[in-house]
Amino acid sequence: MDEKTEELRDIFIDVTDEETVTESQEETPGSLTDETEGVEDRLRSVVSRMRERYEFGTDLGDGDLVTLVELFYDGESDATIARELDVSRKVAFRARLDLHLVRDRDTDAPFDLAALRERLTDDPSTAELADEFDVSESTVRRYRRVVRAQNESRGANDRYRDEFDRLLADGDLSGGLTEDVQEDGLADATEGMETDVDF
Repeated sequence: MDEKTEELRDIFIDVTDEETVTESQEETPGSLTDETEGVEDRLRSVVSRMRERYEFGTDLGDGDLVTLVELFYDGESDATIARELDVSRKVAFRARLDLHLVRDRDTDAPFDLAALRERLTDDPSTAELADEFDVSESTVRRYRRVVRAQNESRGANDRYRDEFDRLLADGDLSGGLTEDVQEDGLADATEGMETDVDF
């Protein structure tokens, strides 16, 4: 211990009437499993609140829906989600939309989706819409679900999707940003350097 550190230590002991300058740690640090369990509990809470507010189109339980959300944020396809949950792709798709998890490609309709959204305000029949847009009834039903999910999500100011994002996407985002910063830092450090390597 150097002279200045010793002086500071003596001052601290005089002021606080304590014999030690370090404090014992009261709580044990959390583990990765505690953190994971916490995230799953919060996901289950979001799913439960959505179930209370909206009518879900499948009979999957909250545990399966939490798994679906996690798989979705892992970038898994509906086919993989269906396999993991032991359900059909149709059920996986419906459950995903129940949770407002709309993929960009879900909106790639063979007709103008905005026109369908506008027509749905009159609550026309599926057959009527199929004739009007010159597509099958199953196609109309699919995009009707997509539009409903988008409308519900917007009606809630995307609250539930934002909560899922905070719980599951932020970690990936920060990891990605760190990698980008490291790569950019390396690029800056090596910019203008000449390498002469003979093989």
